[in-house]
Amino acid sequence: LSYDMFRINREQSLEGNQFPSHLIPVNQFWLPTNYYAQLGSGSSVHPFNTVKDYEDFLSRADQIAVVIDQMIENMKEGMREGVVEPRILIEKAVPQIEAHVVDDVQDSLFYKPVENMPEEFSEEDRARLTAAYEDKIANVIIPAYARLGNFVGDEYLSSARETVGLYAQPNGNSWYEFLVRIRTTTDMTPDEIHEVGLAEVARIHDEMRGVMEEVGFDGDLKEFFEFVNTDPQFFFDEPEQLIQGYRDMADHINTLAEDLFEIFPKTDFEVRRVEPFREKSASGGSYMAGTPDGSRPGVFYANAYDLSARPSWAMESLYLHEAIPGHHFQIMLQRENESLPRFRRFGGFTAFIEGWGLYAESLGKEIGVYTDPYQYFGGLNAELWRSIRLVVDTGIHAKGWTRQQVLDYMYENSAVAEARAVSEAERFMAIPGQALAYKVGQLRIRAIRDNAEARLGDKFDVKAFHTEVLRDGAMPLSMLEAKIDRWVDSQL
Repeated sequence: LSYDMFRINREQSLEGNQFPSHLIPVNQFWLPTNYYAQLGSGSSVHPFNTVKDYEDFLSRADQIAVVIDQMIENMKEGMREGVVEPRILIEKAVPQIEAHVVDDVQDSLFYKPVENMPEEFSEEDRARLTAAYEDKIANVIIPAYARLGNFVGDEYLSSARETVGLYAQPNGNSWYEFLVRIRTTTDMTPDEIHEVGLAEVARIHDEMRGVMEEVGFDGDLKEFFEFVNTDPQFFFDEPEQLIQGYRDMADHINTLAEDLFEIFPKTDFEVRRVEPFREKSASGGSYMAGTPDGSRPGVFYANAYDLSARPSWAMESLYLHEAIPGHHFQIMLQRENESLPRFRRFGGFTAFIEGWGLYAESLGKEIGVYTDPYQYFGGLNAELWRSIRLVVDTGIHAKGWTRQQVLDYMYENSAVAEARAVSEAERFMAIPGQALAYKVGQLRIRAIRDNAEARLGDKFDVKAFHTEVLRDGAMPLSMLEAKIDRWVDSQL
């Protein structure tokens, strides 16, 4: 397995060298400067517990400026070669960069570790580190962010393109076909994936009509979408209520998972709110892995921006996906497995990772949630959303769809509010092909399970199956299929 994965990774890397992704390092969804701000804020993966931790960040801070200047040079080369991002994405990225260009050092996120310095530090260390951080923030970090913000806002924006699909980039069709194969670990074409998406959208719509009958809703599907998107019973008044709702799920769902799983991560887990500086463009939820030694927990970041776009009926499915038994289970079991080589412990294949997350959502009724029909609708809506992604991602990047065509298709076929529709549509523009991994991965994992159940009959043990899927970490879907076939053979 390790040899095959290593070879596949190297082959993909070599093939990918012909596509100049390094020339488009800035967009509103994946912005390195946001990641650096998270690191420097003291609320992310970089520890600020010891004097050495503080000194370590100081030593790394100079490299932030180096990377930013390299990003600018790469974008200049991209402008010369006609490889640039869509204007709509850059317009959303500029405010995210400029948010960190502050007049007062103490207003910078990078100053937070100074404000929260451990009490046990000596007065001498406190004074020395405070002065060093003020100097570094004022003279290195803020000027670097200002250079990037000025360049992107003043120069790059005027060269950005009006088109939104990868097809419009030089060699764009081949670039997208490559990304489709990388993201899905299959040989499916954009056209094939588009058709699967259309079929899944129709199937899930039928399931949703069953929920409408169960709750006694009088109207058509579009009217039901309008109802669940606007009725006050489905919305919180305060952001903290939403965050606490996710925290309340943890113990309950963790206990229920014992019926379907026999291996569990040792690493702790917690729920946090997406930080204000990035919440406007962030997705509804995301997961940041913990450390394998358990010193830092895994984090489910829940987005509480614009509560009118965060209905309560979406919560159970999102929790299953990002937390338990989704990404937290899959990623931390992989990282805690010291028998795997490091490139497997800390690497991954998107179709497996996101396919597992969506498969975890599909376990809702089996695991003991979705008892409320509206929560089950939320699970269906989440699955519908991933199916819509197959349609619109291929639409944008292979079929020439406009941003408005994408939004119209979303509104017509799902219960999505404008804030989420816009952020998701622009996400697909920013990271082509990534959105395909969820549904393609889930469908393949479910097909692998169905095949194993059919072959093993009464011998099929769902706990053992889940162990077999998870214990070796993420891999290409074809490798997973072959591995499970071997496991089934061993059970017969």
